[in-house]
Amino acid sequence: MPTRLLASSALALILATPGFAQEMNFNRVASFPVARNLPAAEETSAEIIAATEDGMTLVYTDSPSGSLGFIDITDPAAPAPLGALSLEGEPTSIAIVGTTGYVAVNTSADYVQTGGALLTLDVGTRQIAETCDLGGQPDSVAVAPDASFLAVAIENERDEDLNEGALPQMPAGFVAILPLVDGAVDCAGMIRADVTGLAEIAPEDPEPEFVSINADGEIAVTLQENNHIVILDRSGAVLSHFSAGEAVAEGVDAAEEGALSFTESVTRLREPDAITWIDANHVAIANEGDWNGGSRSWTILAQDGTEVFESGASFEHAIVEIGHYPEGRSENKGVEPEAIVAGTFGETPMIFVGSERGSVIGVYDATDPAHPVLRQLLPSGIGPEGLLPIPARGLFVTANETDLGADGAARSHVMVYAWQEAPAAYPQLTSAGMGALTGWGALSGMVAGEDGMLYAISDSVYGAQPTIFVIDPAQQPARIVQAIRVTRDGAPARHMDMEGITLDGQGGFWVANEGRTDREIPHALYHVDAEGAITEEVLLPEALLAHETRFGFEGVTLVDGTLWMAVQREWGDDPAGMVKLVSYTPATGAWGAVHYPLAAHERGWVGLSEIVAHDGYLYLVERDNQLGDLAAIKQITRVALADLQPAPLGGDLPVVTPEVVVDLMPYLTATGGYVLDKVESLAITADGTMWIATDNDGVDDHSGETMFFSLPPM
Repeated sequence: MPTRLLASSALALILATPGFAQEMNFNRVASFPVARNLPAAEETSAEIIAATEDGMTLVYTDSPSGSLGFIDITDPAAPAPLGALSLEGEPTSIAIVGTTGYVAVNTSADYVQTGGALLTLDVGTRQIAETCDLGGQPDSVAVAPDASFLAVAIENERDEDLNEGALPQMPAGFVAILPLVDGAVDCAGMIRADVTGLAEIAPEDPEPEFVSINADGEIAVTLQENNHIVILDRSGAVLSHFSAGEAVAEGVDAAEEGALSFTESVTRLREPDAITWIDANHVAIANEGDWNGGSRSWTILAQDGTEVFESGASFEHAIVEIGHYPEGRSENKGVEPEAIVAGTFGETPMIFVGSERGSVIGVYDATDPAHPVLRQLLPSGIGPEGLLPIPARGLFVTANETDLGADGAARSHVMVYAWQEAPAAYPQLTSAGMGALTGWGALSGMVAGEDGMLYAISDSVYGAQPTIFVIDPAQQPARIVQAIRVTRDGAPARHMDMEGITLDGQGGFWVANEGRTDREIPHALYHVDAEGAITEEVLLPEALLAHETRFGFEGVTLVDGTLWMAVQREWGDDPAGMVKLVSYTPATGAWGAVHYPLAAHERGWVGLSEIVAHDGYLYLVERDNQLGDLAAIKQITRVALADLQPAPLGGDLPVVTPEVVVDLMPYLTATGGYVLDKVESLAITADGTMWIATDNDGVDDHSGETMFFSLPPM
């Protein structure tokens, strides 16, 4: 059978399992790796982003490369690189009026000798028309809606390594207010608004973080490290100021122990980062936290400081349910809401909240500021920093700052979403609706049950809490309806890296464990009953272990009383480019194997990630370890069961001939994201429907995105 290429229908099939169906939704239409603008740079980062008035050109700050990047989004689904402009200094923020950009640049020599400039940029010609000395290190810049002036938060940030980052650390910050005359900055007319003596925390050392200006020309300023908010008028006079206060988050995970347990309560200073006016009288803040706080929440306040809405743990809980919770940040600030912005689409005022660590955007209907309603959760790149609504074009854009390097790791991306009459494409899997808040992630293996359910496992990311998740794929999105904890002698079964699962035909399961002997994780098979208790442990024979590596079993399936396991990569006794399919018969204890030839590749490595028996064949997931533009091999292959004649271990093994049946690449880009590297799970139902899931690595150096979709019977 020829390779099945269904690019034209991939999106339709993905959307066959939509998220929360509504008349209008945001769906991602494109992902742009900013390295396309600076292909020779080792690190690039899209941070704060703005658009020209016509919404056709995006400009973002790139701190690591000291440049501005430009993107053409005339066609939002096909962003085109427009190159970069190198600057003298570190760009920290940008705002645009028409085609004129106002760029804040940090030129500080160190934390004491601070300096900065405001550049006036012609976006079309890339020419710098004016440079204003700001007299300190700038962070955020905002332009008044009537374009009569702009404001810059001069942070003069602290040295986090000095005195454990505690304040005060002089010089103090301030807010720079500069008049605009026909788009030109009046540098000589700059007002240095003094905000010292206001905060309860280090009042002598205010550190303005973010600014936003409303239609009345009132400037809202966060002093993040001081946990304070100031409202100024355009002359720099203080209209009001108040503590950002603290917030309580109940039902959170506050321990980094390799398990997801949401049983604790924390009270923290908000220490807000971004702030946005949502109307003339209310601001919304993202409570990222810094040296002394971080409440995992976001808040709406009246401009006199009255609390109107506090999300508490609800935003984090919603992120938990879609598998984006970063367990490795539990002892810090959880999902860390950092970015927040408001925009009106149609007649609906909306607030967009970016989770830095969960790499997800919450979209709220803010029609009633006292009761905002979470409408959607959008998958983003890693570390969303800049959020940009473009209502005139029905677009929303995120700038995602984290760049993990050029060698096959995730890059920094700008992502584009369209406001469209269509079902929400994300999430594709959720635990919402369960009786107790249930976290999940790092799905590494899956099997179809005879009851219509799918059974998926998590890998060693959650080594203190190995779990079998029961998934109802008939719901939209698919729903996790039960979590079966895997136990040994009544306690959580530690030292496990579950990578494959199959039914045992008797109501229980066989689980394949990928060993890491340097971490006391054995290469093994486990027989598990319906309640999750391990009833039998089968270690590998010496004939296999003598040649083991850390890349072991990545799937298991049962064929006529014999278990077949896929070994992900070559072991010491394998010919180059070949891996083993290993057989084990529980009734006799007999082991055997065949060799499987891997696809040729140019970058990284190629290996097997799953194995499933169905209708006379073994189906396998074969993939490279590359993502984004570098990904090349993500496919489902098959081998006829009749051709499987395992030979005893230790001798020459027969070589099977795999056949490619599905190229997964079109499906992995069907929702506008970049190609995820880890296609880890495949389950095939009795009618031949294929269910595919990706492994999000437990949101560790990962966007957290999990793709979970089906392909029709062949």
